[in-house]
Amino acid sequence: MGYWYLAVAICAEVIATLALKASDGFSHPASSTICVIGYAIAFYFLSLVLKTVPVGIAYGIWAGMGILLIALISAVIYKQIPDLPAIIGLCLIFSGVVVINVFSKTVSH
Repeated sequence: MGYWYLAVAICAEVIATLALKASDGFSHPASSTICVIGYAIAFYFLSLVLKTVPVGIAYGIWAGMGILLIALISAVIYKQIPDLPAIIGLCLIFSGVVVINVFSKTVSH
């Protein structure tokens, strides 16, 4: 169940971060509200994840997937296209998440 909670936490964090950008410094009430609620949901579900998944593994996956998803969605929504070094870095982050999930004995599925 921990990894389902982690998926919810990641999705909520991605939505909250995109809303943070849209809030324009918290000057738009709707986006600001989505941002605050999204982060509250993300941290609540992350707290549930930490009951069963080691903190370093959970945070690595949460942060890595959040970075990757936000970069991809920002490229589409905000036209913030990463350059080649950024793409390489994002690929390395994704590779790290895969290595953790596939090869680490610390991860219990």
